[in-house]
Amino acid sequence: MPFAGYMVVFLGIPLYVVIHGALTTDSNQLTLENFKLTFSYPSFRLGFENSVILSLWTSLAGAVFGIWLAAAVVTARPGGALHRITQSASGVFAYFAGVPLAFAFLAALGQIGVATVLLKHIGIDLYAHGFNISSMLGVGLCYVYFQVPLMIILITPALQGLRPEWQEAALGLGASKLSYLRHVAVPVLLPSVVGATLILFGNAFSAYATALALVGVTLDIIPAQIDNAINGNVLVNADRLGLALGVEMIFVILLVMVGYYLVQRRARRWLR
Repeated sequence: MPFAGYMVVFLGIPLYVVIHGALTTDSNQLTLENFKLTFSYPSFRLGFENSVILSLWTSLAGAVFGIWLAAAVVTARPGGALHRITQSASGVFAYFAGVPLAFAFLAALGQIGVATVLLKHIGIDLYAHGFNISSMLGVGLCYVYFQVPLMIILITPALQGLRPEWQEAALGLGASKLSYLRHVAVPVLLPSVVGATLILFGNAFSAYATALALVGVTLDIIPAQIDNAINGNVLVNADRLGLALGVEMIFVILLVMVGYYLVQRRARRWLR
């Protein structure tokens, strides 16, 4: 009951407010006009496209590096330094996001950030070569920071589920290590990898505080446009446009969760 009450107050009520506001006018009449307007303004369409592109490449980058590090952890000596440090760091870094992470990146890679100044002293001027912390690349690097450790947390159980006897049986039957990876390990791991990558996509797409603190309204992405529509836009009924954008984000996350559920059903067959 306490958990149900918590879910109602902090998830159910806000969800109702967002959906109701997006589907109604100021006179409380049902309408779909708010959603039509979000697709009619070029800036909103661009923001949606940028958010999808940003989420896609950061989730793929996080998946690649996360799998690599997770494989190193799984194959390392149990209880060793690499295993303990990586597991502990992943648990911390995966949830180090929001305003503190944005501030850390500004302090490191801003125009007068520590890393920027140090690189300039050795002849590498990031901003002279087109880098900007408020650009798609800058925001993407910030996202990858918490995507990689999250991927390690998600994919480590799947890697640990690969039974040593499977490889021993394959090698005993004359298969090479490459054949074992191609015909056994990769097919078994693929549903878990796809599912974890979908979670990373949803994680990046729904990130709000980090992007807003890092770029404000200088970059056309959905979180910045929602804040601008609700708090600072001069358009008529702009707050309801922001709520409509929020509902569209919720719909994308629902699609991601459905896809995750479907691939996890297949993955559980091998990881029991």
